[in-house]
Amino acid sequence: MDWKVFATTFVTIFIAEMGDKTQFAALAASAGSRSTLSVLLAVVLALSLAGFLGVVAGRYLGALVDPRYVKWVSGSLFIAVGIWILAARS
Repeated sequence: MDWKVFATTFVTIFIAEMGDKTQFAALAASAGSRSTLSVLLAVVLALSLAGFLGVVAGRYLGALVDPRYVKWVSGSLFIAVGIWILAARS
């Protein structure tokens, strides 16, 4: 286990998720439900699955493409989705 990679990844993902739409969706689901445990389990499982898919895809993609390009493309897609969401709300 590479603890430096673990800590860097944990802190990065934790900070990125704070105040993210996922957290607000979880907050709204929990506020609208009396079953907090069900909401918690659903959120944990959904984020775990999404993270798992990202890690697996990144592992295979990183073997095929230079990781610098993967970072640029993923960052660009993140920005594009943000613009798309803002444009759809206008």
